[in-house]
Amino acid sequence: MAQTKKPWGGRFQKATAQDVEKFTSSLSFDCRLYPYDIEGSIAHAQMLAAQGIISRAEANKICTGLKNILRDLEKGKIKFDPADEDIHMAIEQELTRRVGSLGGKLHTARSRNDQIVLDMRLFLREKTQEIIGLISSLRKLLVKLAKEHTSTIMPGYTHLQKAQPVLLAHYLLAFHEMFSRDAGRFADGKKRIDVSPLGAAALAGTGLPIDRRKTAKMLKFPEVSKNSMDTVADRDFVAEFIFNCAVTMMHLSRLCEDLILWSSEEFGFAEISDAYTTGSSIMPQKKNPDVAELIRGKTARVYGDLIAIMTLLKGLPMTYNRDLQEDKEPLFDALDTTKNCLAIFTQMLANTKFNREKMRAALDESFCAATDIAEYLVKKGVPFRQAHEIVGKIVAECLKYEKKLDELTLADYQKFYRGFSADIHDIIKLEKVINARKHVGGTATDTVLERIKEIEKRKK
Repeated sequence: MAQTKKPWGGRFQKATAQDVEKFTSSLSFDCRLYPYDIEGSIAHAQMLAAQGIISRAEANKICTGLKNILRDLEKGKIKFDPADEDIHMAIEQELTRRVGSLGGKLHTARSRNDQIVLDMRLFLREKTQEIIGLISSLRKLLVKLAKEHTSTIMPGYTHLQKAQPVLLAHYLLAFHEMFSRDAGRFADGKKRIDVSPLGAAALAGTGLPIDRRKTAKMLKFPEVSKNSMDTVADRDFVAEFIFNCAVTMMHLSRLCEDLILWSSEEFGFAEISDAYTTGSSIMPQKKNPDVAELIRGKTARVYGDLIAIMTLLKGLPMTYNRDLQEDKEPLFDALDTTKNCLAIFTQMLANTKFNREKMRAALDESFCAATDIAEYLVKKGVPFRQAHEIVGKIVAECLKYEKKLDELTLADYQKFYRGFSADIHDIIKLEKVINARKHVGGTATDTVLERIKEIEKRKK
């Protein structure tokens, strides 16, 4: 097979071995960057013309050629040669086939080092917005569900043990808070993505009279990178993006974990639609929460992407090294996995029903009002540690005689502390326990409704 002539081949006496071409090629995965590569190249050509480095006619011909290549790529009319190494060389070779030696002028005053950073920044700027949009859809759904469940009482858990009653709405809004922080992290990371690297060239800049601010403005970058060496070596923005994906996946995984438990017969708190579950190949009765389990599993995969990028970067000398070619696959994998999981999870949650009766019934067998009894005693002047001990003994008594807190008589309570009054039975009612927590961030109905109002007001 005849080899493509390499643009960098002038000082080489031998053709590149085919196995080396295969081993070093990144075209199979960086080909998805083609729209951004062409966008950056058009801006670069226009800047070169504005600065008199190439003529306007040359720039126009180059830009027309690039736009035609973009159109043909979108229609699937172009098949790249793996020998072209990467998406930059592939597009440049195609341009040269179409416009002749003029195509070689496009690479004036730039390197593949600043070119790839540009492509990735343009790519991630767009994908960051897509992820923020997906998180926004999930947050809206969580608020919608919370509004439907402002009177649904369920056990809250610590250590996977029933702890205190909470509103299901409060639980759902807890995840809204998590995903709000995730969206904030992506938005904040976008500021560090949104920096133009063009003009850094290989590592030291260029001696040609370029205008970096002009290309930045054409590409809608609010600022230009300040150090050419850092520019081509920097992959912090990639690592940060993958980290943000990992945290978002962690939050999805935690919510999935609860839904997996809640959809079991032992809990029965939730039922995921048949459309988002699967069956067993051998047990006809099974309904498995496979979508939730896969999201939980794919979280580990994104963690792996984060470890890969951090390990890749930790020992690199300044500035560009070919190792950096390996940044794209973990980046693309983390992005695609997180986007897919956010989309399918939101669909699944929208098709999940919560069992109010089961949730409330689960509290009947617990001692979730125990803390309220201790706080009742605190209001009567009993030190909290002493109150804690008194209530602990009451619970032990209930366990011994298989009674619930609301089955104890006033006399039963007064055996442990004479200051108990008849109002103790009112204090331990579930609605009373819920609505006692009316401070900011508490689970009281009015507090939760107020938080929903705040969220909706902020989004308008």
